[in-house]
Amino acid sequence: MITKRQLLAGAALAASAGMPARPAVSRPGFFAARDIAEAGFIYGLPIVMNYGVMYDFAVDKTSGQYKAPFNVLSNEASVFTYKDTAVVTPNSDTPYSFVLMDLRAEPQVISVPAIERQRYYSVQLCDSNTYNFGYIGTRATGTNAGDYLVIGPGWNGPVPSGVGKVFRSSTQFAAAIFRTQLFDPGDIDNVRKVQAGYRSQALSAYLKQPAPPPAPEIAFPKITKDLAKRNFFEYLDFALQFAPAAPNETEIRAQLASIGVGPGKTFNFSDLPLKQKLEIGLGMRQGRNKVLAAVDKAGTAVNGWNISGLFGDSAHYNGDWLMRAAAAQGGIYGNSPDEAMYPFTRRDSTGRTLDGKNAYTITFPADGLPPVNAFWSVTMYDGRTQLLVKNPIDRYLINSPMLPAMKKNADGSLTLYVRHSSPGPDREANWLPAPAGPIYLVLRLYWPKETPPSILPPGKGSWQPPGVVLASH
Repeated sequence: MITKRQLLAGAALAASAGMPARPAVSRPGFFAARDIAEAGFIYGLPIVMNYGVMYDFAVDKTSGQYKAPFNVLSNEASVFTYKDTAVVTPNSDTPYSFVLMDLRAEPQVISVPAIERQRYYSVQLCDSNTYNFGYIGTRATGTNAGDYLVIGPGWNGPVPSGVGKVFRSSTQFAAAIFRTQLFDPGDIDNVRKVQAGYRSQALSAYLKQPAPPPAPEIAFPKITKDLAKRNFFEYLDFALQFAPAAPNETEIRAQLASIGVGPGKTFNFSDLPLKQKLEIGLGMRQGRNKVLAAVDKAGTAVNGWNISGLFGDSAHYNGDWLMRAAAAQGGIYGNSPDEAMYPFTRRDSTGRTLDGKNAYTITFPADGLPPVNAFWSVTMYDGRTQLLVKNPIDRYLINSPMLPAMKKNADGSLTLYVRHSSPGPDREANWLPAPAGPIYLVLRLYWPKETPPSILPPGKGSWQPPGVVLASH
C-alpha cells in the first residue's frame, strides 16, 4: 500500500536526483494567509465533519459508532439515544440504515422493497461535500420496490435496464442514509422486516458479472473531535483528493494550495513555523465564529424559531460555503426542504436563551398542528453539544404518532411541557424532558405539505410554529 505522503517523498527524491522541479510558489503574507485559513475553514468544515463520521462509521471498528465496512449496508433496529455521539443533532424518530459507499472501483445499486403507503421512508444520498444529490423513498420515488444506481464523479458506463434512476455523487465516497418510520415501540418488528428488504450491492454483483479490479487501499488517518480541532487542515488536505474540484471551487482550491492544502500536498500543522501556526489558528477561529453566527442567524425568525432551507444539493448552495458550513454545523446530513423542514431554537418567545433551570410550554392550537404528509416531531438536545439528553423516562422527543396517548386541552389545543423535572403525573404524557442547562430544540416536519397551510417556502410559509413560552409554575 502506497500513501500520498510516500508518493510525494518519491517525487522529491527524483527531483533531487536531477529531474526538473517546478518553481516554488511564495506563501501569502501573514494577513492574507490568515484570511485564506478563515475561508478554508468555512469551505472545509462540512468535508472534515463528514470525514469524521465516515471514519467512525466505516473505518474504526473501536469507535463505538462503527456500523459496517464500506459498501456493506447496516440496519439499526432502534432509534438514536444519548449514547450516539458521532452525529450532532441526530434524529430519534426513525430507525436508521446506512451504507457508506466507496465508488472508486464501480457504482453501487441500492434496492428497496415495496413498503406500505402509510409508513414513511426515505433514502437520502449525501456525498462527502455534504450535498444531497438524490432521494429514494415515499415522496421521491413512491412505495413500490425498485433498484437505483449510484455512480461516482468519473463513471460513464451503460445503465442496466432494471435500474429506475441514476444518481451521481460529486465525490468518490458517499453515504446512503435510510430512515424508516417507527409508529411506536411495538412497531419495531415491522420496521425490521422493512429493513431486511433494503440492499446495497456492487454493480457487477447486481449484473452477476466479474468485478473490476479493486480500488487502491487507503491509509485513513485517525480522527477524533479533538484531533479535528488541532489538525483540521490535515484532514481537509486528505479528504480533498477524493473530491474533484467543481468549477465554482477553483478559487478556494487555489487559495488553499497557496498555504499547502489540497491534492498533492502534505499539510502538517505541527511542522509549521510559529508565525504560520498563528496565521492558521487565527483564521480558523475567525472562521468558526462566522459559522456559529451564521447558524444563529440562519433563515427567518418566527416566534423564536429559525426557519430555513439550509440543506440541499450543489446547485442549492451554488458556492455559498458559509451556508453549507452553517447547515453542517446546525445538523449535518439534514434533509432538503421538500423532504423535511427543521425549525430550531435556543430562545423562548421573548428572545431569552432557553435553560433547563426554567420550565416552558409549547402550545399548538387545535387546528394548528404541523402540516405534513408524513409526520412531525419536537426533539430535545443539550444546548452545548447538540446531542440527545439522558433523562429518567428515556424520552428524547414528542412526535405525532404519540398523539393518541397525549392529553389535549379543553379547547382541543395541545400543550407540551418542556422542563428538567416532571410536570406531575397528570401532565407526564406531554412532558419533553430537558437538560439542567442550555436547551436546543428542533421541530421536524417530514414531507411537509406544499399547499396552505404550509411551512413552505422556508421562512415565508402560511403555517408558523408556536413560540416556547416561559411557564409561570
